Amino acid sequence: MSQFAINLLFVGGSFALYIGIAIWARAGSTKDFYVAGGGVHPVTNGMATAADWMSAASFISMAGLLASGGYANSTFLMGWTGGYVILAMLLAPYLRKFGKFTVPDFIGDRFYSKTARVVAVICLIVASVTYVIGQMTGAGVAFSRFLEVPSSTGIWIAAGIVFLYAVFGGMKGITYTQVAQYIVLIIAYTIPAVFIAMQLTGNPIPMFGMFSTHTESGVPLLAKLDEVVTALGFRDYTADVDNKLNMVLFTLSLMIGTAGLPHVIIRFFTVPKVADARWSAGWALVFIALLYLTAPAVGSMARLNLATTIFPEMAGQVEDYQEALANPILYEERPDWIRTWEDTGLITFTDRNNDGRIQMYNDANPGFQPIASELGWEGNELTVNNDILVLANPEIANLPGWVIGLIAAGGIAAALSTAAGLLLAISSAISHDLIKNTINPSISEKGEMLAARISMAGAILLATYLGLNPPGFAAQVVALAFGIAAASLFPVLMMGIFSTRMNSKGAICGMLAGLISTLLYIFTYLGWFFIPGTNMLANVEANWLLGISPLSFGAVGAMINFAVAYAVSSATEEPPQEIQELVESVRYPKGAGAATGH
Repeated sequence: MSQFAINLLFVGGSFALYIGIAIWARAGSTKDFYVAGGGVHPVTNGMATAADWMSAASFISMAGLLASGGYANSTFLMGWTGGYVILAMLLAPYLRKFGKFTVPDFIGDRFYSKTARVVAVICLIVASVTYVIGQMTGAGVAFSRFLEVPSSTGIWIAAGIVFLYAVFGGMKGITYTQVAQYIVLIIAYTIPAVFIAMQLTGNPIPMFGMFSTHTESGVPLLAKLDEVVTALGFRDYTADVDNKLNMVLFTLSLMIGTAGLPHVIIRFFTVPKVADARWSAGWALVFIALLYLTAPAVGSMARLNLATTIFPEMAGQVEDYQEALANPILYEERPDWIRTWEDTGLITFTDRNNDGRIQMYNDANPGFQPIASELGWEGNELTVNNDILVLANPEIANLPGWVIGLIAAGGIAAALSTAAGLLLAISSAISHDLIKNTINPSISEKGEMLAARISMAGAILLATYLGLNPPGFAAQVVALAFGIAAASLFPVLMMGIFSTRMNSKGAICGMLAGLISTLLYIFTYLGWFFIPGTNMLANVEANWLLGISPLSFGAVGAMINFAVAYAVSSATEEPPQEIQELVESVRYPKGAGAATGH
């Protein structure tokens, strides 16, 4: 059986499973559509939350980022994991006690203001749409390789599948689909990692294998990786970062952005009790850890595999790396996995010195230029998209065809599961918070369901368009979404739960200040509304304010949000007494009933 046929079998089988679940779990009421009926078991919800959480950025992009940037990119790992703990400890149980369907629902009622609700809807849509771009981009990468179609076609296929099970199933369909997707993605992620760890170190446990001895050279794997990448002109894989301020702010931005992400928060409204919200958060952390502990090993091993594929003599214990560099593989003898990924356009080769061999090195490093000149190299010739490394890993390591098919299904499952959760968050914000609770309170349940499905269809079309024209690769785009959520939603949620003095004026001004300041900073470097060529400054560290990257500015936006909200609230009247009493009651999460829409 050909590899294409195997891929079709795995991917097609997973699609049939997801659509079958959606038909079985079709939403029959707004409660089914928004919170899956409110009766999801904590373990089931934990698994669905993990799938919702581990997006294309986690499955596809994170290991690629770690592979390309080493320790410097461990901020993604620390920020996302730490943020989930903040969400589970400081927000989830209290929001569940409040008993609402959505994040804008909480903000609108807690701050007794339709304006606050509308501003929250705007913040949610901006963050969620930005986030879903990354999922569509990741899905396009996965589809383009494994179904052998252009990346743009892959994005349209992903949009169609999400439409089928998200629009009809709502949260009920999405919940049980995400359980299936978690099982698919975690098996797909860990099995290739176990194979590769065995090949490179003899240790079957990837996270331990990363700190084991590299079998072929007899030196520790990370030490070998440092030798190889520095020989190619890159900085040490394990090197520390120079810009500590940016690293701290970026990690903080990811952490508090995580805690403010609406598509994860609404998962805690699907369980029957507050205690179940705590338990489901704990189970989700266990399920997430299975992948997040494996990702650093996958990244480091992928980087070493890639380098030693191009320069085979560097794999053993090398006395003279410059001598090993002199014999890269011939382009005509490149492995099949390079050929197949070239067809997608995500690997490109340009023979700059016309020697028929592949040179891959850091041509931006002036210190390496004398070595490159001596070798007759005239520039890096192989460009590899970060997003392909996890998907290509089984092929790089010559694993069986069924493993490649499995990781195809896993990568697609990761992208689709998070995309569905985000689209539901957008849909419920428009239909429930904007239409039902603001514009037309008398709308029937049937009318609200129709509005929810129409708004989700519209969100899918917008996400597809933006996925076709993304402002960066998957994990970069996701990081922007986290920054927006950090600057706009996290502070108002925290103050809404823990401050009786915070009033509606403070909340509204804080959200607007955080959102606008963060968007202005991002658009300055990445273009207005991410339109290429409209940026006012080049996105390089020399142009950043105090060395703060656009990806890190969410933490600064959150500080602005907190400061403005506090100042405005202090200068204006106190919230009504019943609201202060409500805040006090929410802080003691006991005896909460079912989520309500009113």
